[in-house]
Amino acid sequence: MTHSSPGAERLSALMARGTAFLGSDSAILCGAMSWVSERNLVAAVSNAGAFGLIAAGAMPPALLDAEIAATRALTGRPFGVNLITLHPQLSELIDICGHHQVSHIVLAGGLPPAGAIERIKGIGAKLICFAPALALAKKLIRSGVDALVIEGSEAGGHIGPVATGVLAQEVLPAVAAEVPVFVAGGIGRGSAIAAYLEMGAAGVQLGTRFACATESIAHPNFKKAFFRANARDAVASVQIDPRLPVIPVRALKNAGTEAFAAKQREVAAALDAGEVDMAAAQLQIEHYWAGALRRAVIDGDVEQGSLMAGQSVGMVTREEPVAEIVATLLAEAGAALAGR
Repeated sequence: MTHSSPGAERLSALMARGTAFLGSDSAILCGAMSWVSERNLVAAVSNAGAFGLIAAGAMPPALLDAEIAATRALTGRPFGVNLITLHPQLSELIDICGHHQVSHIVLAGGLPPAGAIERIKGIGAKLICFAPALALAKKLIRSGVDALVIEGSEAGGHIGPVATGVLAQEVLPAVAAEVPVFVAGGIGRGSAIAAYLEMGAAGVQLGTRFACATESIAHPNFKKAFFRANARDAVASVQIDPRLPVIPVRALKNAGTEAFAAKQREVAAALDAGEVDMAAAQLQIEHYWAGALRRAVIDGDVEQGSLMAGQSVGMVTREEPVAEIVATLLAEAGAALAGR
């Protein structure tokens, strides 16, 4: 970061804990977005001084192995890997990260399964977990997690039930002294970053703002849908059957939103008939999302595919290079701090 103004210096000081933890120039994580957060975007984010995360999603071990190697070829800066706790081959994926000496692992999608934390510590990686509530944040810290992401319901993709501003007020005063906490969900401008840092956050995580970067491989149709959308177009999916606990997903409203409701009914019927157990049912839902997301991001089917987006989508108006996005966010945050 350039120390040219009092605002920039103050920003650097507020981010110091986060940057020391990540090994990056700025404490801005690019949230892992399936199909979008691959080698090109991840490397661009890390090269811009922020911190990129590979979205492993439903990748088999061999694919993650290739993706980490390909990302390493594009950047010498630190980046991390986001793993889903539900993945049936989680242990193998952790081993792949160990083989590549990945410095940071983010575990998403629920509490870490037995042995996962020890395994991650065993490969020498720092572990970041999502805490959608204060009680969970405390539990995760007790179990040895190195840092937390608190993500509000304004975020895109899988979301928790509480708004970012409320979570930040509740969690930061209670645990920010113990571990670095990164705030996520609905952040589209640097002024919001400044506010969360002043509340005690070590840094922030943004996804939607980076999804349409020049370096993002997302289909032009996918990007156009983002540019056209307003905050109110990014809606959370509805749970059809109370026995099938589906984590809500925020995406732009389209025909695919309706198709998901039908998919839930189909899986619930299979659950009723005893054709699948709960774990298999939830995995089916996960696979559904992976497929729907791929249709939108890679194939450009913005009608049937899933356009996962946070409510900050209204602030994404054009395609711009990652370095420009990061510079703009930092300049806005510095200006906000200087003006206070």
